[in-house]
Amino acid sequence: MLQGGYAHELSRSWQARRTLTKSMFMYPIFITDDPNAHVPIASLPGQARWGVNKLQEFIGPLVAKGLRSVILFGVPVQSEKVCRPHSHLSEICKLIFLQFALQDPRGSLADDPNGPVILAIKQLRSLFPDLFIATDVCLCEYTSHGHCGVLNEDGTINQPPSVARLAEVALAYAKAGAHCVAPSDMMDGRIRGIKQALLDNGLANKCLLMAYSAKFASALYGPFRDAAGSAPSFGNRKCYQLPPSAKGLARRAIVSLQRV
Repeated sequence: MLQGGYAHELSRSWQARRTLTKSMFMYPIFITDDPNAHVPIASLPGQARWGVNKLQEFIGPLVAKGLRSVILFGVPVQSEKVCRPHSHLSEICKLIFLQFALQDPRGSLADDPNGPVILAIKQLRSLFPDLFIATDVCLCEYTSHGHCGVLNEDGTINQPPSVARLAEVALAYAKAGAHCVAPSDMMDGRIRGIKQALLDNGLANKCLLMAYSAKFASALYGPFRDAAGSAPSFGNRKCYQLPPSAKGLARRAIVSLQRV
């Protein structure tokens, strides 16, 4: 199903063979669940975490200068601050707890209809109808353990439910109006799973699936993990991201995705 790759005017222009142009760049937006947030990110000078109520004043001038596309990264922060409902807490605090979903092992916050990414998609579609909106699809920002998939009891990746969960999240973003879903988790099989979910729901020809075909376990992601609050609570991601020196393995990963 190739039509999703050129459903939008901008993605059609990307299919041409030509030199790199500014229209090919996506501006990253770290969107948080505090609607009025503007929190500078120390490890990424000039970047900040933004709330949905700040998007117009932030993105508006960039669009006026010619910005064509953005990619959204969800950063839930209120879920980390909310108090747990122990018996000694007041009824008000318990109510606050019930209103905010906490991070859990399967990343339920990722596709919350009132979560930051889905709200931002709808806001940007309304404010800037011609803007191409891509969304990062991963679970690490939303899981209690900080890994990119669902875990077995021994802490290793449980691949089938991980793929199923990622497909649910990607589908939710596509239904909300995202022009592109970009799974950055590197779970084996997730491209096929997401493609099938989009196809089954009539969205495969409307939403571009941008595969991270070969993503390396690199220290260069340090500032990003700080920005997204996505560092794992234990271990690392070397078991599901490619070894930096593994060129042959990277080529195999790329070729295998081309067959999906």
